[in-house]
Amino acid sequence: MSTLRKGAALLPLLLLAACATAQPGADASTAKPATVSEHAPDPLLDATLGGSWRSAANVARDQYRHPRETLTFFGIETGQTVIEVTPGAGWYAEILAPWLGDGYIAAVVDPAALPAGSGRAYQDTARGRLEALFAAAPAQFSRARVVAYDPAAPVLGAPGSADAVVTFRNVHNWRSAGQAEGMFKAFHAVLKPGGVLGVVEHRALADVPANDKSGYVGQAQVIAMAEAAGFRLDASSEINANPRDDRDHPNGVWTLPPSNRHDAEDRQQYQAIGESDRMTLRFVK
Repeated sequence: MSTLRKGAALLPLLLLAACATAQPGADASTAKPATVSEHAPDPLLDATLGGSWRSAANVARDQYRHPRETLTFFGIETGQTVIEVTPGAGWYAEILAPWLGDGYIAAVVDPAALPAGSGRAYQDTARGRLEALFAAAPAQFSRARVVAYDPAAPVLGAPGSADAVVTFRNVHNWRSAGQAEGMFKAFHAVLKPGGVLGVVEHRALADVPANDKSGYVGQAQVIAMAEAAGFRLDASSEINANPRDDRDHPNGVWTLPPSNRHDAEDRQQYQAIGESDRMTLRFVK
C-alpha cells in the first residue's frame, strides 16, 4: 500500500438534510426478503456530504445514488477501515476519503499487472485521475491510501484487516472478464470475521450470461457469487431502485445518465428515466 501525502483531514461542521427516500424497485426478487437497515446515520457522514470540495456534478447525482442511505445501510461508520474496490473517477471516494481519513483505502487495478494492449492504458489513466483528485485537496484527501491489485490474482490487503469492502457498479465488468470469482474471494480474505461486503450493481430482470453487454446483472447471480466465496446475505434494500428503468436501451446502462450514449433527440426520454435500476446488497463474512 502506498500512503498519499500525510496531513489531517478536516471536515466542515455543516449538516446536510436527508437525501431522497428510497423508491420501490421494478424487481425486488432476492434470495432473502428485503429489510430496512438497523444502523443509525453517522453525523460525520452528513457533514461530509455537505462538503464544499464535492463537485456540483457529483452532488447532482445524490438523487440517484443515495449515498447517505446506502452507506448507512452498509453500516459504514467513523473509525472503520473501509476498502472501496475500483473507485473509478472517485464519486464515492469524494465522500469516503474525507470522512474516514486513513481508514479509507482505494483498491485500484495495477496497470503493470496487465498485458500490453489489454486495458493497461485505461487503468493507468483511471488511477492517475483518482490520485489527481486526492492531490488537489490535501486537507480532505491526504490520508487516503491506495492499494494496487492484480485482477488475475487480487490481494486487497492483509487477511482480516478490513471492517468493510464496498464496490459500486463493477460486478458486470468482472463477470465479462472472468474475474468475478477471484474478486469475491479477495473480498472475503481481506475482511475481519463479521466484516461487511456492500455491493451496488445495475439490476437485470433475470439472469444474464457473463458476456452480456448491457451492464446489467441478475440479482440472484450476484448473491450466488458472494455466497460461493463464503459470504452470507445479511440484507437487501431498494434504496437505489428505479422502476422507470425498463432495461430496454440500445447501449445498455450507458444509454442512461450519466453516460448518455444516445441520439440527441432522445435526451428527454432518457433524462425522464434517470439512472439505472440498481440492487443494493449487504453481505457478512
